[in-house]
Amino acid sequence: MSNGNPGAFPPAALEWLAPAVPGRVLAIGRPSALTANRLLGLGNHVLLTDKASSAARASRRRYPGLQVVAATPDALPLAPCSIDHVLVVQGMHLLPPAPSLGEFARVLVPGGRLSVLYTVRDDSVPWVRRLATILREYDPEAMTGGEELYSVAAIAASPHFPVVEHRSFRQWVPITREGMLEMVSSAPKLAGLDGAAASRLLDQVGALYDGSARRPEPLLLPYSVMCWRAEVDHSELSSALRPPEDGLQINL
Repeated sequence: MSNGNPGAFPPAALEWLAPAVPGRVLAIGRPSALTANRLLGLGNHVLLTDKASSAARASRRRYPGLQVVAATPDALPLAPCSIDHVLVVQGMHLLPPAPSLGEFARVLVPGGRLSVLYTVRDDSVPWVRRLATILREYDPEAMTGGEELYSVAAIAASPHFPVVEHRSFRQWVPITREGMLEMVSSAPKLAGLDGAAASRLLDQVGALYDGSARRPEPLLLPYSVMCWRAEVDHSELSSALRPPEDGLQINL
């Protein structure tokens, strides 16, 4: 099941995550591109990195205002203390934690900050819980997940980011009856159901929608936009930092 559009989150979340003063932002991975582009619109200079050259090129085409380079997060081609803010959206669990956090600390200026964002479904709404119950009759693992959030614990465990702040913001995403049926039928395991089971499942989901929506308004899928930020601590770095004299330095 989709976690929605991780870039289209509430303005309050962006305000909480964004640098207090526009500066040099390093965005990690293609999932961070949309949010990085929003930070660009706030006056920041933004560099996006992706370990896949094809993904880097795709992001450059879609967001021409971003500076883009192919690089891995544990071997950044950046000078020490050349970045004011590091941003990771929907991807912290994909990074090797210790070397990546060490690299983030190295490239951040004193007082610089790491921000991490995940948009996850909020199952506290009753009709969402009923939908999960229906889907798990056909796929016991449907609408589970959230394990990727445990990756954030690596930040607090790192000596480079000893104090981690956390905030959550609510996001509501409209979904039509047809959209919900499409969402369910396109889920990988549910898409493989035989004709009779698939028809029965869609009938149950359609009935749930009809009983929960207030026509003509669509249902609203609830999401939690979960944000973390942490200021860098350079005291645990193994070697002395030598900041560049000025500007952003990229060694290719």
